[in-house]
Amino acid sequence: MKIKHLLLSLLFAFGLLTTAATANEHAAAHAFKTQEQLIALEKASYEPKSVTELIKSFFHTTGLDAIINPKEGVKNGQGVEMSTFAQSWGRVIMFLLIFVLFYLAIGKGFEPLLLLPIAFGGLLANIPIADMSAPGHMLGIIYSMGIQNEFFPLLIFMGVGAMTDFGPLLANPKTALLGGAAQFGIFGSLVGAAALSQYTGMVDFTLKQSAAISIIGGADGPTSIFIASALAPEMLGAIAVAAYSYMALVPVIQPPIMRALTTKEERQIVMKTSRKVHRMEKLVFPLVVIMMIALILPDAAPLMGSFAFGNFAKESGVVDRLSNEMQNSLINIVTIFLGFGVGMTLQADKFLVAETLGIMVIGLIAFAAGTAAGVLMARLMNRLSKEQINPLIGAAGVSAVPMAARVASKVGSEEKPGNILLMHAMGPNVAGVIGSAVAAGVLLSIFK
Repeated sequence: MKIKHLLLSLLFAFGLLTTAATANEHAAAHAFKTQEQLIALEKASYEPKSVTELIKSFFHTTGLDAIINPKEGVKNGQGVEMSTFAQSWGRVIMFLLIFVLFYLAIGKGFEPLLLLPIAFGGLLANIPIADMSAPGHMLGIIYSMGIQNEFFPLLIFMGVGAMTDFGPLLANPKTALLGGAAQFGIFGSLVGAAALSQYTGMVDFTLKQSAAISIIGGADGPTSIFIASALAPEMLGAIAVAAYSYMALVPVIQPPIMRALTTKEERQIVMKTSRKVHRMEKLVFPLVVIMMIALILPDAAPLMGSFAFGNFAKESGVVDRLSNEMQNSLINIVTIFLGFGVGMTLQADKFLVAETLGIMVIGLIAFAAGTAAGVLMARLMNRLSKEQINPLIGAAGVSAVPMAARVASKVGSEEKPGNILLMHAMGPNVAGVIGSAVAAGVLLSIFK
């Protein structure tokens, strides 16, 4: 019986194997037949071409052909139809503008750390056919992962906080008024842009767009990107380029304003050495700031929270590794991504519009107004204070850290050799960083 069962089992197994082998043969034959059909179909559809025709076919796939022969109905990476001008001369103009940005970053040293990646991102975004700004492509991925959701500016603020020393501000707290006064440029230009749009017809900005443009007056690139992403993402590229351009041009724009609003005697004022700030004061200050934000202006919490954490980690003295990474590796990596993400918005069909000129003009007025307000406030404080205050440090109230403070010190030393104002100017300079973040929070809360 056992032998019989064994034989039956062997026969059953043999039958299964035979069936499987036959099925595999049929499948292989079917696959081979399908492949033959595909080859035959390819041969049937192939049309022999001469060398000249092959060269013409290749030319039609080049970016040069896309620029020379624009077509109706072509869409950009976001699926928006592009005009024939944007496809042709628009791209040529953008390439020229981008090369100008390269020159400013490399030849003149104007904010090269961010201006260079922004320009290169713009170069990639304007390459025809490649659609590098489309979702799922290189620039599109970078934009969606850190610009669209406002994440990269927060990481930049974290690194800036880790590099900031609040000692000069704590040593002379009244200089915080200068940082606050410099924010006049933001709110003044907001009112001005809205009035121009409503009463003159020269520009046509919504109130949200006017608010996003006005933040340029604070000379704070990350905050400008943060606000533009939230209120006017369609203008992000122009706003970011304007903000960083004016930050880079601080040594050019500010000195004439500073000299025009002060006398020679005021520019020669020598300020007294500030007191030494205790470590505990520096440790407690970021906590006090963030608690005030929590109670009064929660909309500023993302920016100020990142800034306060970076500074608190540095002043704690127990997480040097984290602080060093925020000051170096983190901020460097994010700067690359931030630049590429912003550069993606420098496409011809988005940037070469009439509104861009309005943004540049209003941004310049905002920045100049912020500088002037800081200097005038410093003059007033000098007249009311028992201790003399050099009005030049008021120009450092904008949050271009530390360039604005260096410019104030340089102008002071030119008027009176040996007069070092750098540490005195750093007080209003770091106050300006806080002021621009608070102004951003106010603008966000208005449009909720």
